[in-house]
Amino acid sequence: MRAPGGPLAALAAAVLQPGFVGVTPPPWVCRWLGEGLGSVVLFARNVVDHAQVAALTAALRAERPDIIVAIDEEAGDVTRIESRRGSSRPGNFALGAVDDPELTERVARDLGADLASLGVTLDYAPDADVNSNPANPVIGVRAFGADPALVARHTAAWVRGLQAGGVAACAKHFPGHGDTRVDSHHDLPLITGDRDRLDSVELAPFRAAVAAGAQAVMTGHLLVPALDPELPATLSSRILGGLLRDELGFSGVVVTDAVEMRAVADRYGFAGAAVRALAAGADAICIGGERAGEADARELRDAIVAAVVSGELPEERLAEAAKRVGQLAEWTVAARSGGPARRGLPADASEVGLAAARRALRVTAAPGGAAALPLAAPAYVVEFEPPRNIAIGAETPWGVGAPLAEMLPGTATRRYAEDDVPVDPTAGADGRPVVLVVRDLHRHPWMRSAVTRALAARPDAVVVELGVPELVTGAVHVATHGATRAAGRAAAELLAG
Repeated sequence: MRAPGGPLAALAAAVLQPGFVGVTPPPWVCRWLGEGLGSVVLFARNVVDHAQVAALTAALRAERPDIIVAIDEEAGDVTRIESRRGSSRPGNFALGAVDDPELTERVARDLGADLASLGVTLDYAPDADVNSNPANPVIGVRAFGADPALVARHTAAWVRGLQAGGVAACAKHFPGHGDTRVDSHHDLPLITGDRDRLDSVELAPFRAAVAAGAQAVMTGHLLVPALDPELPATLSSRILGGLLRDELGFSGVVVTDAVEMRAVADRYGFAGAAVRALAAGADAICIGGERAGEADARELRDAIVAAVVSGELPEERLAEAAKRVGQLAEWTVAARSGGPARRGLPADASEVGLAAARRALRVTAAPGGAAALPLAAPAYVVEFEPPRNIAIGAETPWGVGAPLAEMLPGTATRRYAEDDVPVDPTAGADGRPVVLVVRDLHRHPWMRSAVTRALAARPDAVVVELGVPELVTGAVHVATHGATRAAGRAAAELLAG
């Protein structure tokens, strides 16, 4: 089918990776697949269960057999394929805490095989950021850790495992989103390190990802003056071309983080950011987390065509980008045909994921505190809910109370946000064992105050940290290194004995 506007419009469509609304392919996506569109990205809103996702991707593939079906599945706190029940794997930070690259590779291969069986061919993962700033509001447990060498070896292991499972890996957020206090969904983060610091910290995991054969790299909307004092990485030819291509030797697909994110859209416009990214060396434009209609995709396609016609975007650059996307599509077709055989749909839980989550638990006990475990009776669980990290789905469950109640019937759970936490959060315990569940306790003053009050009332309470365990407190402290379903179950098993 000939695209509206001819071959140039088809090239423009080829470099887009749009999202859409619905659990079946909307008519406009099917139509566009015949007009040059080569990729789509799935979000939690597109997922009901495994059977539905498999049917969705089959319908897409019926329109275009080599379509790239992407998803943002980190298999940790950020999950799309298990957004309604929580990830059955522990996440990067837990894998980094275990620090067994072979385990990381097994977990990623397990995920890759699951995604491949559902028809997904590109995963916007692993997160290769070094979480060197504990105050980081958007990375945290999404990273393997704060040590560059550790993050590098696990990034490489994750890439190898995922791609051995049959799905292309996409290391993110280049050149590194770890050392920031700003979330690029809301504003433009500034990375202040000099070039030596960037080489030794931020860039180390991306070098490892390239060496491991990652098929894609996702840009971060980050201002890094040591590399480019004017343009964010997504729009910088110095960073995408000079650094990623020439210095690091990456030859795969460069995917942008979502171009509707305010870090770039507020400054350069939705369409302006997409055009500038392509001109700078990006090959694929991710859209659709917030702007997921045909009109949004058309706005970008038409803007790309207009930029070529005006000379703002060289046609050769657009053709090069489309060619790289096509090469990735060829890789995914070969991976689907030659990948490990897996019959049927994935199980509801991952055995290797739960085993990894158990290994990631760390218990710190004051003298005499260890006697509090296992709990002697059904517990009173108090879960403190921080403001939501926008990268994590609002629908994704978390916590320890629910799995603990399955193991210790009679367990009660109360969850408090900042505005509704009582003076004594343990007041309803009535003599039962108390478990205080926190996420990134060190980042939230109100939560620290509430936990201090709770421990004053019940010094025997067990504190379970589901985030970064920067602040260890209480007679018994359990760190899970993530808030996934697997992490919550592993913690509940420990508490219940």
